[in-house]
Order: sequence, then C-alpha cells, then structure tokens
Amino acid sequence: MSLKFLVRELRKLKYGIGGKIRGKGKHWRNRARSHIAPIEAPLEQTEQGKWADMPPELLLDIIRRVEESETSWPARNAVVCCASVCKSWRDVTKEIVKTPEECGRLTFPVSLKQPGPRNDPIQCFIRRDRTSSIFRLYSGLAPSEDGNDKLLLAAKKIRRATCTEFVISLVSDNFSQSSSTYIGKLRQVVNYNKKVFALDDAAAQSKGKLGWRLHTTACNYHTATISYELNVLRTRGPRRMNCDMHSIPISSVQEGGTAPTPISLPNSVAKTSSSLVSKRKAQPARDCSPSKFPSTKVPSFEESMILKNKSPRWHEQLQCWCLNFKGRVTVASVKNFQLVAAVDPSHNVSEAEQERVILQFGKIGRDIFTMDYSYPISAFQAFAICLSSFDTKPACE
Repeated sequence: MSLKFLVRELRKLKYGIGGKIRGKGKHWRNRARSHIAPIEAPLEQTEQGKWADMPPELLLDIIRRVEESETSWPARNAVVCCASVCKSWRDVTKEIVKTPEECGRLTFPVSLKQPGPRNDPIQCFIRRDRTSSIFRLYSGLAPSEDGNDKLLLAAKKIRRATCTEFVISLVSDNFSQSSSTYIGKLRQVVNYNKKVFALDDAAAQSKGKLGWRLHTTACNYHTATISYELNVLRTRGPRRMNCDMHSIPISSVQEGGTAPTPISLPNSVAKTSSSLVSKRKAQPARDCSPSKFPSTKVPSFEESMILKNKSPRWHEQLQCWCLNFKGRVTVASVKNFQLVAAVDPSHNVSEAEQERVILQFGKIGRDIFTMDYSYPISAFQAFAICLSSFDTKPACE
C-alpha cells in the first residue's frame, strides 16, 4: 500500500468522495477568508516612542558630544547605549563612531576585527584561568582593583587526541560554534617540520525560517598561519615564529597602503547570511580537519604580509635575551615576543615601518599578560597569535 493511496483515503474520510468540502457553501468560504490579513498591510513596524521624533540636528549634536567625551571603557558603554535606543539613534551613532584605525578606540563588536591604529597601539591584557583553560582579553593597561574591566574576547583551550584548539567567542560562558557569539578558532595543524597553527575566521550563514539555533551553520575561512620553527639542537635563543596573514596584503604597510576593513559582523540572530565585507573576497575552507592543512584559503591577489619575531639582543650582565618592551613587560618568559613586518627591499617599505612593532606580548604576572597591537592587524588576529604561545612547545625552545 503506497503513501499516495493512504493520503487519498484520508481525504475521502475527512471531506468526502473527491476531496470536496461537504456542507459548506459560498458564504462559509467568504467568512473563512475574512480572517486572513490583507496583502497590502504593512509588514514592518514603524519606530515608536518620543526619542525617535527628536530633530536630526539636535540628535547629531548630542551623540557627537557623548562620543567625544567617553574615550575609554567602562564609560564608553554610553555610546553603545545611544545606539540601542532606536533605529534613528543607531544610524546616527554608526555615522559618528570611527574605526579603530582612525580614532584608536574600540566601540562595537565589529571593531575587534578591524585594523588597529597606525601610530599609538591599543593596549590590552590577557588573564589566564588554569582550572578552566579559559583566556580572557580585556581592554586597558593592567587589571583594575575593582575587577570591572571591559571584556573584549574569550577563548577556551580544548585538548584533543592529536591536536589543540582554541575556540574564540565574544563571551566567556558560551563557546559553542553554533552560537552567535562564536567568531573563530585557532587550531593546531600536524606538521613534522614546524609547530603550525591555522586561524579560522567564522562567518555564520542561517538557513530556514524556524530559528537560527537549529538552522545556522558556521563557515570558517582560513585567514592566517602561525608557525614555530623547531629547535632540535637546543641552541640558545627565543622562539622563532612566523605569521603568514593571508587576508592582509604586503602593500598595507607601504606608504598609502590600506588593509581590509570589515564594516559588519555576520548576524545569525537576524537570520541573515551577510559575511565580513572587505576588499578581498574569501572562499570557505571546507576541509577543517585538524590532521590536514586546509586546501582552500583566502585567495591572495598579491603577496600576503608575513610577521616575524623581532631579534633580541644578548645582555651580558643579566645573562638573558632582552627586548625593549617600553615598560609593558616585567617578567622574563619564553612567551614574550615582538612581531614586525618581514619585507624585502623590493617592496619599498621605509626603515621606520620595518622596525615598527605591530604586535607585542609579554608577561607581567603569574597569569597576567599584556598585549599591544596596531595597524594592520585586528584585536581578533592579535589575540589568536598570542594564544598560540600558550600551547606547550618543548621542541621549539
């Protein structure tokens, strides 16, 4: 007995022979149709409330004054509150708030994936929780006494049978890759010559109309490769590392060059499939197995930028390798490093740009580390590079 035959029999029992409605006339059909909303009814609700009717000139002046006065967190949350009032306030706030490259401030979550300032770096610190294997990135010079520091990013270290992963999220209590707070992960790649990590940038794509939690898939884009050279002979010296930033061109550190700047984050809650908007399109890395290096990366239309650790000098009196961290690092550790751009003479990059420290990471306490980053990398990329130093690498030291 086929399924089609069963459906036909059920229709006969419910409506009679032939599937027609019995005992219902023209008036019943018109009465049933009267409960359906007309097609021309508006689907979107308009703004309500007295704040939405404020004159645009006055609103622009108010938000500009608030944005200029609140320069650091936690006071800067007033700017975010202004964008949460209504749609008109949000549009004006987005026009006034500039990128970190222009103003050196972090405001909205998308700022974490935008390049840092060109001159003065953005200063942050990382707090490590050994019991839960969670790393938290905060904004500021050092931990405050009251503990009310602004949380920027959080990562959880997950040990697997053959590799290690760091899942990066906007919150510290939810590291699910199906969540709207998931923004990427750092995963170890099997390589017998080097210690290699792959940075995957997440872009959510929602499917269906029954809810984003059940119909959302995360598509990871391989945007950077972090490698540590093996030290088989156990020679004296710090770790040697290289960071190949596939999504950043080498021309970004040249005079007049620019780095890709996303303008929005993927919003899975709103059931949109928008991805990071940059000057270069990215293709998803479908093969995300830790045992294999992803075959598809962000396509490089030109040579990508490579970061290398700055060579330290040997201090005879202290009998150790030293770098000038400008007072931001106080504890000697093998994890301390400074990254500069590795460029060839043919790239026409000035000597000052070659010596400029793009990322600085160092230890100031047992579980407290400082992180200062600048253009052309973002806070998300800088945090991922620093996370790679927390993985045990006995053969690299």
